[in-house]
Amino acid sequence: MIEVRQLTKTADTGTHRVEILKGINLIIPRGQFAAIMGPSGSGKSTLLGLMAGLDSPTSGQVILDGVEISGMEEDQLAAIRGRKVGFVFQSYQLIPTLTAEENVLLPFDLNGSANGNDGSDGPKRALELLEAVGLSERGDHYPVQLSGGEQQRVALARAFMVRPPILMADEPTGNLDSANGSHVLDLLIEMNRREQTTLVLVTHDKELAARADRCITLQDGRICSDE
Repeated sequence: MIEVRQLTKTADTGTHRVEILKGINLIIPRGQFAAIMGPSGSGKSTLLGLMAGLDSPTSGQVILDGVEISGMEEDQLAAIRGRKVGFVFQSYQLIPTLTAEENVLLPFDLNGSANGNDGSDGPKRALELLEAVGLSERGDHYPVQLSGGEQQRVALARAFMVRPPILMADEPTGNLDSANGSHVLDLLIEMNRREQTTLVLVTHDKELAARADRCITLQDGRICSDE
């Protein structure tokens, strides 16, 4: 489902070049739950962003579900992301002027026709997803009216809206207390199994990583273990 070939990423600080990723090779099969771990600065969030098409590599290839995305024009890349990738951010990234239901529906409004939907089942699926994350009574609330845990659950529902084959999450419980974090994680794993997506998750949490099928650890921009 995801293939990475000799992926590198460098950044120019003005005085010198920093190598963030140094020739990463990785294959993630369809349906696998893979956790990416490593200390701060190891390159794990950079790797996730490159795999999601949110950033461009310095060199190397990223192939999502048989489509090479490295080197694509932004409009093509946006279309591929819209069809193939759901993303859950640590900071929720909800639109403040939209209700919870409208936030969940947003990927459908942007990509629904591209995914072969006729438009009629969008609102129905949004309500079903809000119910799945326990927020069926909060659909008309705006993000400012929701707690952090509730906002992340809305973001989780939104990520599944267009049934993407790949779901990526960057520290999805990082801004939550332990109780809310545990609840969001349980929902994420439960929904991922139900939707049968390929899940790639960046985390510092060893307990969270232990629930994955596979744990990939980065150190200084390289894979140091893959178990």
